[in-house]
Amino acid sequence: MFKKILIANRGEIACRVIKTARKMGITTVAVYSEADKDARHVEMADEAVCIGPAASKESYLAMDKIIAACKDTGAEAVHPGYGFLSENAEFSRRVEEAGIIFIGPKHQSIAAMGDKIASKKLAAAAKVNCIPGYNEAIGTPDEAVAIARDIGYPVMIKASAGGGGKGLRVAYNDKEAHEGFASCKTEAKNAFGDDRVFIEKFVEEPRHIEIQLIGDAHGNTIYLHERECSIQRRHQKVIEEAPSPFIDPATRKAMGEQAVALAKAVNYQSAGTVEFVVGKDKSFYFLEMNTRLQVEHPVTELITGLDLVELMIRVAAGEKLPFTQSEVKLNGWAMECRINAEDPVRGFLPSTGRLITYRPPAEVGGVRVDTGVYEGGEISMHYDSMIAKLIVHAESRREAINRMRDALNEFVIRGVASNIAFQAALMRNPRFVSGDFNTGLIAEEYPKGFNATDLAHENPKVLIASAAAIHRQHLMRNSSISGQLPGHEYRPADDYVVLLAGSRHAVTVVAHAGGWRVTLDGENYLLQATDWHFRNLLARGKINGQPLCMQVERIGLAYRLFHQGVQCDVQVMSARAADLLGLMLIKAPPDMSRLLLSPMPGLLTELAVKVGQEVKAGEILAKIEAMKMENVLKAERDCVVEKLLATPGDSLAVDQAIVAFK
Repeated sequence: MFKKILIANRGEIACRVIKTARKMGITTVAVYSEADKDARHVEMADEAVCIGPAASKESYLAMDKIIAACKDTGAEAVHPGYGFLSENAEFSRRVEEAGIIFIGPKHQSIAAMGDKIASKKLAAAAKVNCIPGYNEAIGTPDEAVAIARDIGYPVMIKASAGGGGKGLRVAYNDKEAHEGFASCKTEAKNAFGDDRVFIEKFVEEPRHIEIQLIGDAHGNTIYLHERECSIQRRHQKVIEEAPSPFIDPATRKAMGEQAVALAKAVNYQSAGTVEFVVGKDKSFYFLEMNTRLQVEHPVTELITGLDLVELMIRVAAGEKLPFTQSEVKLNGWAMECRINAEDPVRGFLPSTGRLITYRPPAEVGGVRVDTGVYEGGEISMHYDSMIAKLIVHAESRREAINRMRDALNEFVIRGVASNIAFQAALMRNPRFVSGDFNTGLIAEEYPKGFNATDLAHENPKVLIASAAAIHRQHLMRNSSISGQLPGHEYRPADDYVVLLAGSRHAVTVVAHAGGWRVTLDGENYLLQATDWHFRNLLARGKINGQPLCMQVERIGLAYRLFHQGVQCDVQVMSARAADLLGLMLIKAPPDMSRLLLSPMPGLLTELAVKVGQEVKAGEILAKIEAMKMENVLKAERDCVVEKLLATPGDSLAVDQAIVAFK
């Protein structure tokens, strides 16, 4: 077994590998860019080496620097994590040639399966079900349009070296195929250094289901059941679960055996994933093979009881797999939510900045949190937007959903926007809860994006009663201030008005059994709080005997509540104050329609217009790069450019003006 390994990655996955290595008694070496000098993975590792500036090309993608770090520290092996160089055959080969073990498949296997065009041909030869498409690199947009017409719309335009949703577009017509081809090539070149693009048929109402497998150097290849990855936004996974609520044992076996056949065809040795697109009739087609550890690997670990990182390390060290196919367990249900730094209100655009508050739920009772951040740390514009992975395990799917709902209620993040509220809303979506969904669920259920303030709570009276009790408890602090004039001490009233979403509710709040009794519309709500401190942002307790966990924050005169995916601002005051508030004028927001504003922090890579230019609705105005993704800004109406307020190369803040129109 290795004595020292180097992790050629950052963030959550680097921390994840370090945990297993520590458990195995292996010393770890972290590498980091200048932007990551204070990162969590740097602190966790036994040693750390700076390998360059913030830009990935000069640090985490710099093969020479990583290999040099291995030699300088005496690391015997390299774990690449996911992303960056994890599926780069040249890196794997160069590591091996330097006398260092690559903790992953051999470079020949990566080359064969990491190239999506070559992998399609290999899959067909191995008798794996394949989807119709054009599996050669395409040269021009016009050629892409012609091929798309021949296959038949809709089609998927994909980067050959792609992954993580980058370099992928769905086109429903010639215009979208033409534009999508150009965007895919640019995005693929920037993200992977390989601009080859191919096209395949897009299966409508598909499910995205993948088979996890593991192979060793002794000819053993075993599949570890499937993962359901159909809940996606812009082709990036949002929620993953294992097993799939759609797959029956016969289909699971057929998919698993085809995945193993493909892996054996390339002598695959390590953890890997074969992805399938599955139709409504359970027909399945090979999509691609990921020759690395997947982001969502924890759900497989929880239902099988296996540590995939440990297995990767042991296989790389030459050990034989310690179990057979028939010994692989399927225990309970696991679910993972990716907690990302993105703003659902702004169309899920990236959010960067400092994590002023970061308090994940406790890792007890089937809850697991994999992360690479800490409170006070920075979410950088240079890398991906993941903050953490929240994973739960339970006996059944329904129990797993309930456990995830509770854990999301407890997950507190401030300083950057996050998708926690959106994840909580998905956990209550009827289609998701039923298990009857496909990859189009998010686009179909949330066509205008997501705003937690627009969502209706299933029981608004819980919010009203909670806000009233919280306000009454807050006022009790005033009554306990020392030095009050005798006979004139402050005594909070019992009667209040609660204002919620334009509605007015009269309530009475009195002390009761160590908590509060709130009377609302003739009903009593008994609230017993065990941990209501505003500095904690969490109100824990019980309401009518049922557990309650709610995020609470004071915003001006209102209490901002977050519960079960719903966010609302609630005001509690006297009836007279509520009457006077109703007479106050509302300040109109400024007119920003004559400005193009940056919807996210990022790098302005292109300005496609000039002063005096007449622009038609739908034309491209600018391009912004943030967190390795290219974002195209288009004109919403016909207009004339009056002034350019930024230049390519500028680092933009959220809502910074880029172009002014007449």
